[in-house]
Amino acid sequence: MEATPLDERKQQILKAVVADYTVTGVPVGSQVLAAKYFIALSSATIRNELADLVGTGYLQQPHTSAGRVPTDRGYRYFVDFLMEPEAASPTVRRTVKQAFETAPHSVEGILELSLIHI
Repeated sequence: MEATPLDERKQQILKAVVADYTVTGVPVGSQVLAAKYFIALSSATIRNELADLVGTGYLQQPHTSAGRVPTDRGYRYFVDFLMEPEAASPTVRRTVKQAFETAPHSVEGILELSLIHI
């Protein structure tokens, strides 16, 4: 399924829904979005944008009175177009570096290691 182009406001709303939902695990409503991210927009305007994002398949509404949650398509759009890269922390960098330094360098070594962990 091809990505439907989104205007700037819809992109920002989708980004906010993904950010809030991935932290809280709770469907995100228009009042939360208006209070936390879009003070200049009314909750009615945000509701209309959310409805459009549901209509294009980027969000879903678990039930009538719930907020919205990202769909697989919404997450994919977020990752492909909206996500900003983050630098890995020094701890993560060290861990990855150590894993590569101690990893086997041959196919046979990788197979042996995989058999040990079965």
